[in-house]
Amino acid sequence: MSRVGNAPITVPADVQLSIVGQVVTVKGKLGELSQELSSRVSIKNEEGILSLERANEEKQSKADHGLYRALIANMVTGVSTGWQKQLELVGVGYRASNQGQKLDLSLGYSHNIVFEIPSEVSVETLSEKGKNPIITLKSHDNQLLGVVASKIRSLRKPEPYKGKGVKFVGEYIRRKAGKTASK
Repeated sequence: MSRVGNAPITVPADVQLSIVGQVVTVKGKLGELSQELSSRVSIKNEEGILSLERANEEKQSKADHGLYRALIANMVTGVSTGWQKQLELVGVGYRASNQGQKLDLSLGYSHNIVFEIPSEVSVETLSEKGKNPIITLKSHDNQLLGVVASKIRSLRKPEPYKGKGVKFVGEYIRRKAGKTASK
């Protein structure tokens, strides 16, 4: 049984929190986020410490309890410190550059891919000689950041034979052995 939902959320002093009905709005130095809660979950704010309680012990109520606690904790962290994901381009000739919110990717296809990044996400590209290009995405919205990062990764997923493709920094790619030559 998961106990994620029972953990309290500590709200930093620089974060403003408002609860109107089932809608929680969090505002901080990096932005503002809001989330509507399920009717199976109730929230209490006691002197900067949030706690969530479920209405009953049904399976869906337990699932919602942990889900909404994690979403609100991610919102509080996002508006106070922000989130960051890094993608690495592994492959000969794979390049990335950005002009504002447009990410230009060269991933071994016959044409470059121009990917439009949402305004809530900031993007930086780093290309050093002898190292794989790195794309850094930063945002206060963890959900949106994950969606954008996975969309970029899906343009050329890492393949198991040579390991080429777009992968998260630190991601382990399980490698397969290729064909063996017969006599």
